[in-house]
Amino acid sequence: MINLSKLLNFSDSSWNATRDPCSWKGVTCSSGNSSVTSLFLSKLGLSNSNFLPDVCKIETLQSLDLSNNRLSLIPDDFVNESLDLSFNSLSGNVSQQLDGLLALKILNLSFNKFSGPLPVNLGKSLLLEKLQLSMNQFQGAIPQDIANCQNLNLLDLSGNVLDGSIPARIGNLTKLKFLVLSSNNLIGDIPANISNIPTLFRFAANQNQFDGRIPSGITRYLSLLDLSYNQLRGPIPADILSQSNLKLVDLSYNQLDGSIPSSISASLLRLRLGRNNFNGSIPSSFGKLEKLTYLELDENSLTGVIPPELGSCHSLALLNLAQNDLTGSVPTVLGNLNALQVLKLQHNRLDGEIPSEITRLQKLLTLNISWNSLTGSIPSSISNLQSLTHLNLQCNNLQGPIPVTVNSMNSLLELQLGQNKLNGTIPLMPLSGVIPGFRPYVSLSAGGNAGLINSSATKIPQEPPKKGKSVAVTVVLAVVAAVLSAGVVSIIVVSLFRRFLKVNNQQSQSGEELPPPQVIEGNLLTTNGIHRSNIDFTKAMEIAANPLNIELKTRFSTYYKATMPSGASYFVKKLNWSDKIFQLGSHHKFGQELEVLGKLSNTNVMTPLAYVLSTDSAYLFYEYAEKGTLFDVLHGKLGDALDWASRYSIAVGVAQGLTFLHGCTSGPILLLDLSSQNILLKSLKEPVVGDIELHKVIDPTKSTSSLSTIAGSVGYIPPGKQPFTLNVQQVSDFNLYEVVVTKIHEFFPMNIALLNDLLTSPAVRGQMLAVLKIALSCVSVSTEARPKMKNVLRMILTA
Repeated sequence: MINLSKLLNFSDSSWNATRDPCSWKGVTCSSGNSSVTSLFLSKLGLSNSNFLPDVCKIETLQSLDLSNNRLSLIPDDFVNESLDLSFNSLSGNVSQQLDGLLALKILNLSFNKFSGPLPVNLGKSLLLEKLQLSMNQFQGAIPQDIANCQNLNLLDLSGNVLDGSIPARIGNLTKLKFLVLSSNNLIGDIPANISNIPTLFRFAANQNQFDGRIPSGITRYLSLLDLSYNQLRGPIPADILSQSNLKLVDLSYNQLDGSIPSSISASLLRLRLGRNNFNGSIPSSFGKLEKLTYLELDENSLTGVIPPELGSCHSLALLNLAQNDLTGSVPTVLGNLNALQVLKLQHNRLDGEIPSEITRLQKLLTLNISWNSLTGSIPSSISNLQSLTHLNLQCNNLQGPIPVTVNSMNSLLELQLGQNKLNGTIPLMPLSGVIPGFRPYVSLSAGGNAGLINSSATKIPQEPPKKGKSVAVTVVLAVVAAVLSAGVVSIIVVSLFRRFLKVNNQQSQSGEELPPPQVIEGNLLTTNGIHRSNIDFTKAMEIAANPLNIELKTRFSTYYKATMPSGASYFVKKLNWSDKIFQLGSHHKFGQELEVLGKLSNTNVMTPLAYVLSTDSAYLFYEYAEKGTLFDVLHGKLGDALDWASRYSIAVGVAQGLTFLHGCTSGPILLLDLSSQNILLKSLKEPVVGDIELHKVIDPTKSTSSLSTIAGSVGYIPPGKQPFTLNVQQVSDFNLYEVVVTKIHEFFPMNIALLNDLLTSPAVRGQMLAVLKIALSCVSVSTEARPKMKNVLRMILTA
């Protein structure tokens, strides 16, 4: 152990030759004779394997954890029982390296870059209990001899490139609890003998190419079954949903047909059968499922009425019956679902009136009953849904006025009422009170209602605006022109140059899945228990390997929307090291920098929750920002109508975030770039400043050509600076505080009609002009005259 300490050169003070090795950090000894039985050497940045022969000489060693390092070699003479080499840089064919490891009980080689076939000698490891080989590049078939490992209770082969079928003798593994084969290229049928494994808790074979039928009895012992995203066909067995131990069943995105079985387990929590070809009616027996939280039957060919028995599913949080052929009325008993947050009934043939009972659902966030044949009026009690963010009633036969009380729905972000027979006026969404009390902007679509009149218009829409409004418009445009002449033109050019691409979730230039990334390091950073329990690295990396899951693209990053098994969504942000602008250096060092950033806490700063580093990319986990980037909002359909209250809130939030970053006790965090592309929006009033990690990996001084990239695309260069002669100290000197409010000019709408609407209030007009003056001070030619960030924030708050 003393020699091992010297070879490791471990900085921890406990590894002292004068002390008993059993007291060293990461060392566990037996209680009887103080023999070393376990070594925990994870996350030490180890890359040299010269210490491993000394480890192998510890005859009493039973468990060795070398995960989250950079090792590239496994010694041939390990004899311990538990070996964890996950999150390293191990590569090549693993078969020969595992030849002598017959005493192993636990082996974890996940998140490496092994390739070639799976080890054929695994069948000799008769003591093996846990085998985790996920997120590598193993190819070929699953060895038939795997069935000889009679003690296996965990087998995880997900995230590889395996093909062929599941071994026919898989049912012989009678101690198996977890069988995870997700995200491979497996084909054929699901073996019926899986139902013979009495201990099996979870079976996941989603995202493969299985094209057979689901065997009867497969859920005999299961609690969790996921066969989604395959090509399974035929009807589902009558007993598949009836087993008393079932908690979750996901068969979505297949080609299953026939009717949904009526015998359903009362223990079921989540059922996903969407995107299939099911027909017939929805079983009324669903009403007995008091524990059911998610029910998704969308995009099938279901007929009949919505069973009123669903009103007894009191735990239901999500009900999605969209895009079927359902008829009849919306059951009034759905108003009993007090836990309901999402109700989607669009694209059916529902008729009758919208039941007022639905307006009792205080937790409802999304209500979509569009594309039906609903009649009657919108219930005046709709305003009771104070948590509602999205309301879509378009393409029905609704009549009468829009309830005036809609303007009191403080959480509403989207209101779709188009293609109905509504009349009267569109209620105003008035702004009043102090700034924090401003209500969020509501995206209103009401086209196709011939009788509707915009209540903000007292004259015919074609009539010219009043003189007072025109003067106000002229004043603001004149101030904007002054700002442009002071140097903001360069920002607009940069903004136009740096085009932002938002990729539709259903489209991709190549529909092909990419090979899984080769991971060398990863870690959870957040201490938040909810995030720690939600984040599933394996699931997230599966998602990031598929270009169909791309949500956003910016100059340096690709954002994937990762929905975890728990249902929670996160952004997985990918940085590609092949971009020449990046100066990564050490992966381990960048990991340490991320750990520092992960400890930051500010509501307006996007801090990483977890990370995974590979040889060519970094994957950073963040809270999901529903509205995307500020650029996307400003230049999308919401941009022309984004109200001043939201724009002001965004300006304040960005200033608060930057003030926090510049005042960090460990030293100011300076952004090399600040633009509407790296400001993301949780809502239309909640901005978060992103890309805070880039200042650690972008080097603006490496060459003149790189500086041209910085000046022309990465960061805004203020007046008085020469963009192609900047050095690091100069970039740090201006600290981007002059950029922040200058960017506020992008918040101002360039739509004249919208300006006319916004400038009806003298108070709003005065505040807009005051903020523009702050913008002017931030682009002063004299660097000494530019205010510091904390002063910018103070001025904006008092504007």
